[in-house]
Amino acid sequence: MTNVAFIGLGNMGSGMADNLVKNGFNVTAFDLSEVALAKAKECGCHIADSTQQAVADADIVVTMLPAGKHVMDIYASQILENVSTQTLLIDCSTIDVETAKNVSALAKEKGISMLDAPVSGGVAAAAGGTLTFMVGGNADAFEKAQGVLGAMGKKIVHAGGHGAGQAAKICNNMLLGATMIATCESLQLAQKLGLDPQVFFDIASNASGQTWSMTSYCPVKGVGPQSPADNDFAGGFASALMLKDLGLAMQGAKGVNAQVPMGELAAKWFEMHCEEGNAGMDFSSIINRLA
Repeated sequence: MTNVAFIGLGNMGSGMADNLVKNGFNVTAFDLSEVALAKAKECGCHIADSTQQAVADADIVVTMLPAGKHVMDIYASQILENVSTQTLLIDCSTIDVETAKNVSALAKEKGISMLDAPVSGGVAAAAGGTLTFMVGGNADAFEKAQGVLGAMGKKIVHAGGHGAGQAAKICNNMLLGATMIATCESLQLAQKLGLDPQVFFDIASNASGQTWSMTSYCPVKGVGPQSPADNDFAGGFASALMLKDLGLAMQGAKGVNAQVPMGELAAKWFEMHCEEGNAGMDFSSIINRLA
């Protein structure tokens, strides 16, 4: 049985660890939250007293942490010194490309394989084992990771070398943030011009303006498939997380001198949206700024 250490049992990590247990992996988990640890124990995870203890006998280490500074700190001070050269490291956090590359370089210096493998799909996909993984790293490590990633997701894509997974994630979410705002604008304008939102949905979903934000995640209550709009924008993908990802995209764009005017505007809108008290609401609640 493969031993997996799972570090970071937040809304995403808890569901991911649960699916590893369900798929026959021997999971030892650690988090700073006692509540998260209790939930993981109920799901069948072994509970460690520290990160160091969790990773000591691991064949694979999976981390799901809030930001790049946490990833760098935990790998540099707690993980790399306590695993063998045979251990595969997989960071599923969404962080900046530079930090992902730097942490992978530290691992390489010690002869340890590492992948950056951020996810898409949200809490529901994490719980359901249907996440999409965008993976950066060498091909051998990617092949070795197929089993553990397949237990947590339905789509696993090798994006390229170290940092490529993070690059794919932040570019995807920049596109998502900008298209959600455009979707909201179009729906609001259509209604003010006298169009029924359901009628416009039926047209746009089958015309050249079709987007995922419209057809799969419509920000208008009662229109299209079930979405956070039908639950007063509770749950889903928090606006604060969208703002975080847009910030990472802006950081990446600045580093390579890329022009991203729509991304910049989306970042400014989500920053204002969060400052207005909507950080915890689903990102599609941005439609309320257009009312």
